[in-house]
Amino acid sequence: MTYFARWKVVLILAICAFGILYTSPNFVSRQATESMPTWLPNKQISLGLDLQGGSYLLLEVEIAEVVKELLETQIDLVRDVLREARIRYRDLGVAGEAGTVTILDAGREGEALDLIRDIDPDFAVEQTEGSRITFRFTEEAISERRASAIEQSIEIVRRRIDETGVREPTIQRQGEDRILLQLPGVDDPERIKRLLGTTAKMTFHLACQEGSVTDAMAGRVPPRCRLARDASEVFTDGSPRMHLLQKRVMMSGESLVNAQPGTDGRTGEPVVTFRLDAAGAKRFGDVTTDNVGRVFAIVLDNEVISAPQIREPILGGSGQISGNFTFQSANDLALLIRAGSLPAPLTILEERTVGPGLGADSIAAGRFASIIGLTLVVVFMIAAYGLFGIMANVALLVNMLLIASVLSVLQATLTLPGIAGIVLTIGMAVDANVLIFERIREEVRNGRTPISAVDAGYARAITTIIDANVTTLIAAVLLFQFGSGPIRGFAVTLSIGIVASMFSAIMLTRLMVVTWLRRTRPNTITI
Repeated sequence: MTYFARWKVVLILAICAFGILYTSPNFVSRQATESMPTWLPNKQISLGLDLQGGSYLLLEVEIAEVVKELLETQIDLVRDVLREARIRYRDLGVAGEAGTVTILDAGREGEALDLIRDIDPDFAVEQTEGSRITFRFTEEAISERRASAIEQSIEIVRRRIDETGVREPTIQRQGEDRILLQLPGVDDPERIKRLLGTTAKMTFHLACQEGSVTDAMAGRVPPRCRLARDASEVFTDGSPRMHLLQKRVMMSGESLVNAQPGTDGRTGEPVVTFRLDAAGAKRFGDVTTDNVGRVFAIVLDNEVISAPQIREPILGGSGQISGNFTFQSANDLALLIRAGSLPAPLTILEERTVGPGLGADSIAAGRFASIIGLTLVVVFMIAAYGLFGIMANVALLVNMLLIASVLSVLQATLTLPGIAGIVLTIGMAVDANVLIFERIREEVRNGRTPISAVDAGYARAITTIIDANVTTLIAAVLLFQFGSGPIRGFAVTLSIGIVASMFSAIMLTRLMVVTWLRRTRPNTITI
């Protein structure tokens, strides 16, 4: 145990140098680290919501809207198959979580049942109240769509948050239909809420030519047409401008592959430029070629954001959206288009804002606790073990540097419970040295020589140290696996601290003790 191969010495010193090098960015400002060369370590420890402040949001995915939208999509298919079969009907629509239709041709209800059932294998179709037919999705189909909507919502929320530049957000599922969102360092939570409160479902519709807006607002809406409110334009009396559009979606936002804010080359006004994929570009070109002179409305979440007139075919697969934008609103719209649309609206159930002042108090309290704990440990080790205690304290300092460097490299979020894990690690880091030093004391009392006593002390204490640390590490891993939020933060710092303390006690302290023994060759050990 008192022999060190040269490669082991180099490895130990390299790990210590790693700790010092990768911890150093935490001692300068964040602006200074951003200006450092990329080949130098420039990552600082990422602070959690409770340390640097930010926003906490609990969101609920409105699954009922997903089912309703799917049913409304199927309504058009039901209408088409009944018309192709020349089956007369009335009252076709959605009621709750089911679609209904009344068959007017007596004796053809069975034929209509078969036609509707063939539309979608996930349909449960039944005949109720004579000629009335009800169709709905099965429970299995609804469960699959619910799970898919939740996963898709989490991914879209993550994209939108990443686009805003928030560092280390926490986005995770909670329960069956909720999403937990923690955004450290957010200084404009209202903007985040606006971005998340927008479904961002973009569709393109041609203007309806079968009626007028005035008649539609009076209740006479032509079939296959609908009214849509203008998102930005209002009349002098404060009422919004309305558009009469075809229900048919000529093209959906799923064909959009990129969107960027920009300015109109003629007017200098903020606009959003977009680019389509190959299939979308062909579809867009066909629609604009066949409908020159007609209004082609761009609808976002059932509101018209732009309604330009098609002056000529657009064949390049790109275009622009204009409509009373500010630079911020144009940037936000481009962000929403890039991130994609949510499958269902999100409702904010709970909102909390942690101010940076509270986070600063938490950091100060954690720093104070760490300093007190470290000071008491250092004083105790020197008082109890003399020179050996000083060596253990040097290893403890390296241990702290290693923890900080690993947190910086991994960009693991440090929370207030994480600071508690570091404080706990300070005590645990010297625990292994205490076991070793006490064992060396016993061997010295038994009459062994200094080198023999050190060799026996490390050899006989190593098993106990490994057992104690491995069992604690298992507990920390389980806390990380099954815990969430602050518990996982505690588990991360505790796990890193355990590994670092085993290195510092078994390797670094032993290297210092062995080097001292070889150079001084003492006749006795005062420990």
